[in-house]
Amino acid sequence: MNDELIKNIDASYRQAEEKAAAYFKLLHEQVSQNTYVTTLTKDFKSWKHNHLHHFSLLSFVMRRKSEPDSKDYHHYIGWLDKKGKLDNYLDRSISYIFMRDLGKALDSPDIQCRIRRSVDRLKSHLTQSKLQGEKTFSMAGLYRFAQKEGVESTLIWVIGKLKTVSANIPNGMDAEEAQRKLIKIIAGVVMQVMEEMVDEVPQSERTERLDKAIRLGYSYGLTYPFIDDLLDAKILSPKEEKQYSDLVRTTLITGIVPELGEWTGNNKELIHYIHSELRDAFLYIKAHQRPEVRKDFLEQSYVFFKSQEVDRAKDLSNGNYTNDDIYTPVIMKSASSRLIVRSIIGASEDEGIDNRTFYYGIYNQLADDFADMFDDLKQGGVTPYTYYLTYHEKRSDLINPFELYWTVISHLIHNVYQSDPKVSEVILDRAINGLKRYKKRIGTKRYNEVMDIFASGIPELNRVIQRMVRKAEDVDFFDKLLRDHMITNLKNEQKEQKEFLDTVEIVRNQINNILHIPKSDQDAWMKVALIDAANYSLEGEGKRLRPIMTWFMGVNMYGLEKSAIVPLLKSLEYMHTASLIFDDLPSQDNASIRRGRPTLHEMYNVATSELTGLFLTQKATCEQASLKSFDSKRVLRLIHYSAQLTADMCMGQAMDLDSRGKQLTLEQLNMMCFYKTGIAFEASLIMPAILTGEEELNMKALKKFAYHAGIAFQIKDDLLDVEGDLELLGKPTLKDAENNHANFVSILGADGAKKAMWEHYCLAMEELQEVPHNIAFLKHFLKYMVNRDY
Repeated sequence: MNDELIKNIDASYRQAEEKAAAYFKLLHEQVSQNTYVTTLTKDFKSWKHNHLHHFSLLSFVMRRKSEPDSKDYHHYIGWLDKKGKLDNYLDRSISYIFMRDLGKALDSPDIQCRIRRSVDRLKSHLTQSKLQGEKTFSMAGLYRFAQKEGVESTLIWVIGKLKTVSANIPNGMDAEEAQRKLIKIIAGVVMQVMEEMVDEVPQSERTERLDKAIRLGYSYGLTYPFIDDLLDAKILSPKEEKQYSDLVRTTLITGIVPELGEWTGNNKELIHYIHSELRDAFLYIKAHQRPEVRKDFLEQSYVFFKSQEVDRAKDLSNGNYTNDDIYTPVIMKSASSRLIVRSIIGASEDEGIDNRTFYYGIYNQLADDFADMFDDLKQGGVTPYTYYLTYHEKRSDLINPFELYWTVISHLIHNVYQSDPKVSEVILDRAINGLKRYKKRIGTKRYNEVMDIFASGIPELNRVIQRMVRKAEDVDFFDKLLRDHMITNLKNEQKEQKEFLDTVEIVRNQINNILHIPKSDQDAWMKVALIDAANYSLEGEGKRLRPIMTWFMGVNMYGLEKSAIVPLLKSLEYMHTASLIFDDLPSQDNASIRRGRPTLHEMYNVATSELTGLFLTQKATCEQASLKSFDSKRVLRLIHYSAQLTADMCMGQAMDLDSRGKQLTLEQLNMMCFYKTGIAFEASLIMPAILTGEEELNMKALKKFAYHAGIAFQIKDDLLDVEGDLELLGKPTLKDAENNHANFVSILGADGAKKAMWEHYCLAMEELQEVPHNIAFLKHFLKYMVNRDY
């Protein structure tokens, strides 16, 4: 490695270290002299007028009863709006983001105007309707936002990336947390870019910038799970950790990603994936940076990485670290992590923003370390709080981090933001809110024990603080609500998805066990041959999606007895398997492999295949006629409906055969797809609805859902035919091209097909809002359809 490069980057690090040390010295002096105590006490006396309200006991009790839990996202927003509190709530939330993430001062009319515009837009969005709120942070909501901004392809790209990253998070790391961090960082970079744009930017340029912002956000965000979290998790062996750290360090010093070389540790496959992904991310960032900005980016990244390394190397059993040892790296990494973003997006130079960002960083870091102190202590991590907890009784020289935290707050308000009243309001709101949330999370008893340790040295200020923690109102923030909502959603989604997939597997096995058609001694030899052929087709590794959907509808939605709908489940799979047998024939698609095995006509012959298809179709009708637990008129209606749909599916297959070599319109393709695929999904939903006497209006919504879900499913099939893995699919790829079949990929291209799939996904999700039942399983089914690999 070039010695000059090392010398230059080390000089940058030392310069950053000196700046951090000078900042810490300033804070240390203020802590030692307790000058902040009197100042903040006065600040709180002014602040409390907006937050301490006098209530009678009755009004206090009634208010507590009427206020919804903030975890109930939609009701809480509605309650704030009804009480006239939403404007102030959003104003302090947006103001805080302008300070923390954008490095802005709040005292200029221009910034106040921009905050007001942001508040108005967000309020309008949040209060449109409950449905809009539910869509906002769902995949459908995100895709609608992407459509509005013209970045659908970028969102589809990042969805695929997030899916792959989650799949590659090793045991010992939190895939859910990694995904949340990545999404948060992408959103942060997008916000920075949007703030840099003026309203007059043409839409084409806006789209281009947002596309780049999403990709840059992902590229930068990737470093958190795959550098910081990976090294913190101690998954790599000491030898691997050194080799990996050397790779990162070399990249930041030289600006060139070195080859991975020979990797001899147990994590070879993981490191190969990470190296490839981080290399592409780094190259993307470099390619979209001006040369004069790249130097700042590498220097800030090196400062962040090395200060993290310095902290990571600390051992909690070492009782000899100085205050400078503890705090200087914290200041460096907390400041540089946000300054990196500005260099990544190529933001215009602004000394004021850089200084405010630098001074602000440790405030956030100390707040986060306070909230996580006991988790960090369990893991043996060295933070200002864990170190003070461990050694404060033995070392009187140690600075109390809680006292330093309030010193930083005083310094920010009065020295960095020049005693601006709005800044004081927002920062004190945030500080009290953090303590209120912490107290609620760990309980009053433990909270008081923590305060006995950390606040005993500032009794006068602590009395004021704790009174505010007990009684202050209107100090909560939207980003915290959103974070809680997002974490809850991710956890619920993960739990529901696991339960869904577990149930799918159980039901699939149950269905596999009931499909076999038995033979008797009285059966004619030709019938025996057909039964063997039918069982051969039924025994293949099918997904059983249609009977599984019917099981969920019947059992989960309508509460039907599992045993009562067995004939219906069998009939659906018999009909579907019959359709595949016909589809595979030489006169139609001429397929040689189905469900990972030779097709029926390859194993037997064409005549047997044709007769087996007819045999299974009639067996399906027999099964439906044996639904004895239900009203006979409903069963008759179901059989009539089934027969009509079977006829329609034949028409769909005829359309498909007639389309060979023809250039179809999208409308024709959608129609053909519905008749071939969507109708079968519709049947899976409507048949159990018919048996239970479901209202026509609800069945109409289910039919619309099935229409869009069926098309989304078919588009995914068409994409897998081009991009899929033969081993996973169990059938050859590129069959449509071989048979000269028009499909969504051939008409729209792969990128256009993906957009169309997500459009139908959104439409299907939106139709589900009209169904007055528990439709969680249909949401997961739809998600499974568009994310499957086979």
